[in-house]
Amino acid sequence: MIVPSHFVIHSLQRDPQVRRAINFIHQSAEQFTAEHICICEIPAPPFKEQKRGDYFATRFAKLGLADVHTDEIGNVIGFRYGEAHAPMVVFSAHLDTVFPEHTDVQVKRTGTRLCAPGIGDNGAGLAALIAMIEILNAGDFKLRGSLAFVATVGEEGEGNLRGARHLFTAGQLVNRISAFISFDGPGTDFITHQALGSRRYRITLTGPGGHSWSDFGVVNPVHALGRIVAKLAEYPVPQEPRTTYNVGRIEGGDSVNVIPERAQLDVDLRSTNEAQLTRLEEFLLREIQHAIRAENSLRSASGQSLRSDLQLIGHRPSGSISSQSLLVKFAVEATQAVGVRPILNCASTDANIPISLGLPAITIGAGGRGGDAHRLSEWYDPAGREIGYERALLLMLAMAGLA
Repeated sequence: MIVPSHFVIHSLQRDPQVRRAINFIHQSAEQFTAEHICICEIPAPPFKEQKRGDYFATRFAKLGLADVHTDEIGNVIGFRYGEAHAPMVVFSAHLDTVFPEHTDVQVKRTGTRLCAPGIGDNGAGLAALIAMIEILNAGDFKLRGSLAFVATVGEEGEGNLRGARHLFTAGQLVNRISAFISFDGPGTDFITHQALGSRRYRITLTGPGGHSWSDFGVVNPVHALGRIVAKLAEYPVPQEPRTTYNVGRIEGGDSVNVIPERAQLDVDLRSTNEAQLTRLEEFLLREIQHAIRAENSLRSASGQSLRSDLQLIGHRPSGSISSQSLLVKFAVEATQAVGVRPILNCASTDANIPISLGLPAITIGAGGRGGDAHRLSEWYDPAGREIGYERALLLMLAMAGLA
């Protein structure tokens, strides 16, 4: 007999063991906040997450997870085994922040708010990962299936989801994962079941350079990049499926009266649809070549040509899982059970990788409220965090099953 998802969630809410665990959540607010602050104040700049990863390896082991280890790429993994090793449900959060090395990450309090770069994204998710292990321990739950807790590297920016990518393509859990749930940032309402695909390019053009007056007429890398930007800005993106582009950074040159020897452009292309993303990418690649040829032709009398270097610095696959899948239905029911209206949405997260492979995967918020993500003024307010933790517990127990 198939048991409806709402019956499973409601039965869990009435379970005395679950009620004790929920009481523990409400009694442990200060403990959770202290852990959250500790995590945030360990720097984890892009590609340098090791120090924070070491902290998680220590905490995972201390909290009793089995087979705790750091894999080849830097993901920290620990297991809570149930009666069987399958289903194997992964709960994860990413270690890295967008902030460069030497950013001041000391947490300051303003009223009920905790303020620091990375305090929400993804301090909130990482704190939830530790909290869920503590909650399971407090409830002394025995599970049918097994849980893997994973702190991943490389979710942000040019990290290009390298931690999640390794987990599903080369790590020890390949072909063993039944479902994947990622904590990313604050909030209790959203359930990300659609993966927002993106492709990111770095375009570097070089030429001879020179004086703006005496060498006028030689090829100019900035002029060629300007043509690319102008053409991209005219691209007729569809509203549905939603597709976007952005020139996020352009740099080069030494002075207003110097023809640059080098100029560089970073471009971000996104779409909820892989075919539309490919169409936009093909347009960009064509216009890059057109712009280079146009500049070389216009300045052909100089006898010089631009040299180009094109790098794909990010590729995040798109996709979606059905809103009728068991994982999404459990997440929706768990959200409703804690009194929150669920919002199904699309975003770019670690879940992109398993979703693109056809595996059940979602990303959810870790509770509480936050703002100014990816800014130095980022803040997090733990008010309502207990609701997020209760939702996550119900989802975790529904997916793994109580013994």
